Parts: sequence; structure tokens; C-alpha cells
Amino acid sequence: MTNHPIVHVEFSSKDRHKDANFYSELFGWKMTHMEEMGYTMFDPGIEPGGGLAPIGDNTPAGSTMVHVETDDIEATLAKIVSLGGKQLVPKTEIPGMGWFALFTDLSGNTVGLYTAMQRSG
Repeated sequence: MTNHPIVHVEFSSKDRHKDANFYSELFGWKMTHMEEMGYTMFDPGIEPGGGLAPIGDNTPAGSTMVHVETDDIEATLAKIVSLGGKQLVPKTEIPGMGWFALFTDLSGNTVGLYTAMQRSG
């Protein structure tokens, strides 16, 4: 892969159901609550889509994180570390969807990596 597009935008959320209603009413975004994961996806109708993540260590209140597509998360993480960045979360499966990892850049911004699962057919 030569391009590394932003493929997902994530907002931290104190109450993802209330925030989902807010963005749905405001912009007409379609919301999908993934209760088993404690996460809500939003679909604005065009790429990129995104999600509402519970506030936590990697998603502090008031934060927005972008996820960049890569075809090799491990190799990208190794390059990030070699350039002075820091791995926060190693390659982790998102069941039925793909994999993600998190890192911080030299200024401390948290950024996600994403690789989609290959679909058959």
C-alpha cells in the first residue's frame, strides 16, 4: 500500500448514547451501537466514518483521534518506534472487522492504525 488514508475518526464520549443522538440529530449520521464492545459507530454517508469511544487512558475527555490505514501494522509500528514514536496498544483484533493499534507521535498525539479484514467473495 503506497497511500495511508485516514479511514476512521474517533471522538471520546462521556455518554455515547447521548452523543450518538446529538450527532444523529445535528448531522443526520447513522448510528450503530455495538453494546458488546461498549462502542458506537457513526456513518456520515461518505468516508471516513468513525466512532464514539468511552473516555479512558487512550481516549481522554475532549479528544479526537484519527486512524490511518496500513497493510502491515507490525511493520508500521516498528517504523514508528524507530522514528521516535511510542507504541501504546499493539496490533489488536476487532472481531469481524480487522485490526488496530495505537501510537503517539513526537508531540504526544495519539493516532490509530487500522487494517481491514479481507472479505471473501
